[in-house]
Amino acid sequence: MAEETTLSPPETAETEGRRSLAVALQEGPAGTPRVVAKGRGKLAEQILAIAFDRGVKVRSDADLAEILAAIDVDSEVPLQALAAVAEILTYVYRASAPPPATGDGPGDAPGDAP
Repeated sequence: MAEETTLSPPETAETEGRRSLAVALQEGPAGTPRVVAKGRGKLAEQILAIAFDRGVKVRSDADLAEILAAIDVDSEVPLQALAAVAEILTYVYRASAPPPATGDGPGDAPGDAP
């Protein structure tokens, strides 16, 4: 995974007494995700702005963001959290993939030549 994946609630203002939180992940040397940035409040807004500017998919998951925020920057995500991270990465990859052919246009049916 060459791009960083950002996980955060989309809110940028304080809600329900909790400040916004953003955690950015990137593939580490061993192929496992590592935390490359994290922050609350204004720093979270900056992390999200960078992600949006770079076209990085952002997933809203406050519980997972809180778990990942406990991990030190430049540290790999521990094995216990990898299942949750895998679920998020699956979402990101699916959101990034082109939509499948619907079969409504020419060449979309099996056996049709393009």
